[in-house]
Amino acid sequence: MMNETCKSEEETALPLTSLNHISLICRSLDESLDFYQNVLGFLPIRRPGSFDFDGAWLFNYGIGIHLLQSEHPESIPMKGEINPKDNHISFQCESLALVEKKLNEMGISYVQRTVEEGGIFVEQIFFHDPDGFMIEICNCENLPVIPLPAGELVAGACKRVGCLNQQQQQVAQCLSPAVHVTEQESHISCA
Repeated sequence: MMNETCKSEEETALPLTSLNHISLICRSLDESLDFYQNVLGFLPIRRPGSFDFDGAWLFNYGIGIHLLQSEHPESIPMKGEINPKDNHISFQCESLALVEKKLNEMGISYVQRTVEEGGIFVEQIFFHDPDGFMIEICNCENLPVIPLPAGELVAGACKRVGCLNQQQQQVAQCLSPAVHVTEQESHISCA
């Protein structure tokens, strides 16, 4: 039976079910199509013919990517530096060594990072698509999803402003009773 806290949260949050797609504006639709198909393995899917602008839809891994041809491609800023703290989308993989080998073969520049949390290691590889949008490939599934203990501020964990104590308590109460969070467990740092 759902408690009042969970019901209250459901009534205030939007009734979402999943992430459907991300939409990216590109300098060259052809270059972006080539990248998302041949580097990331997305497949083209049917796009509504009633659209009056150039674009393409792709799908794989349970997510869609909608590419939109920019009306002013010269206005899209070029990004040179690979900054893991930039906006990005992240994909899980089975072998980071194979990803790294393939990126080297394709001549794609990347930055590699390792995050350690409580003896758990997460390997990350970051690179850009043709328009400078950041892509991350990782083994992030190694990190368990653990709600923060009641009273622990998200701001302290992630350097964000604001107290989310009430939401943290609601998350803890809404999770299965089998999930037990103790003060000894450390939080996962945000990247």
